Amino acid sequence: MPEDDDKILPKDADSDYSLPGRFEEGNSEYFDAESVKSKSENRAILVIAVALVIVSFGFFSYYFMNQDEIDSRIIQNIINVDPEKKLVNQYGVGEYGSDHAHAAIAVFVDGKQLNFGMPQFQLSSRYIHLEDHNPYLIHKHATGVPLEMLFASFGMKITSDCIILSYDESTDIKTGRFCTGQDQSLVFYVNGEEYYSDISQYILEHNDRILVSFGDGESISEHLTYLESLRILDIPKKTLPASGNV
Repeated sequence: MPEDDDKILPKDADSDYSLPGRFEEGNSEYFDAESVKSKSENRAILVIAVALVIVSFGFFSYYFMNQDEIDSRIIQNIINVDPEKKLVNQYGVGEYGSDHAHAAIAVFVDGKQLNFGMPQFQLSSRYIHLEDHNPYLIHKHATGVPLEMLFASFGMKITSDCIILSYDESTDIKTGRFCTGQDQSLVFYVNGEEYYSDISQYILEHNDRILVSFGDGESISEHLTYLESLRILDIPKKTLPASGNV
């Protein structure tokens, strides 16, 4: 039996490198290249992960440290959305100056007329408004403008069943939600005729007279008489530019 010292290991020349993996197993350069590639990929992944953690930490740190300010900005941006612009787009209102009409309006709540001559009702929309402290005369300055734009411009909403008023209670105005019930009704009149459709969608024309009355209905005839007595100003005629000819 041969001694252990007599054992001879096979030489590399005797190895069969055609077998799968044999060349790579005996090639140190292969292992070195794979090791470097693997380490590079792991390092890149680690760098990206650390960067994401830092960015996320920075964002959330900033948010929590400035949460009140950020939330305030978001709320303010929502508030600053122009409600008039929404209505202009909703109704396809014409360009400012595309029409000019005057009309009279009277709104009564439990027999008391709302005084639209107060400052909070004046010049609240460029398309349709009241001006010069006049308590009833509407000025319309574009085509397709519904009464809803006037009501919305100073915080009032009128539906088929309710008048909703939201003003500063320190003013001499009856505020709240006034809806039809057993003893009270809400009626609309346009030019002396009862109007059964949604008055807020009505697009007024020059010389229109509009009545909105909430209450027991006993004073409607008086309200109509009062409305008829109101003076509606004529539309100023446009002055044509001088031609220069004598």
